[in-house]
Amino acid sequence: MSQSPDVGDKAPAFQLPTDGDEEISLKKLKGKKVVLFFYPRDDTPGCTKEAIGFTDKLSAFKRANTEIVGISKDTVEKHGKFRAKHNLKVVLGSDTEGDALNDYGVWVEKNMYGKKSMGIQRSTFLIDEKGIVRQVWRKVRVPGHVEEVLEAAKAL
Repeated sequence: MSQSPDVGDKAPAFQLPTDGDEEISLKKLKGKKVVLFFYPRDDTPGCTKEAIGFTDKLSAFKRANTEIVGISKDTVEKHGKFRAKHNLKVVLGSDTEGDALNDYGVWVEKNMYGKKSMGIQRSTFLIDEKGIVRQVWRKVRVPGHVEEVLEAAKAL
């Protein structure tokens, strides 16, 4: 597992397929602020609430020159079903190989009821127009999170 980028670090580059038949990359988003939210799995309660929350505030993020990208290990097909079911408008990147997950340090050992396994730690990174990490949220609790990220994006 690689070191997670900290505030002030250059954000690790990524290039991932999306369910929109195109790839999303940090390079394509240069000149805009980027919110990367890493989440465990499509269509689970917390992940659904988070993705809907970002979708609901998308126009406010766009006014703040900020793009939203959700990333999980789910396939592009699963992302497409998730998007359609919940009318999601945010970009969903598919990291089945786990490269971005490792580069951002969100693929971690989890301990659930004494059983250890590897999984995605719900985390959000706010990256500025020059590709520098400006804020990091780890072990995200969904209620109030989207609003907090929006305020941070507006303040940049």
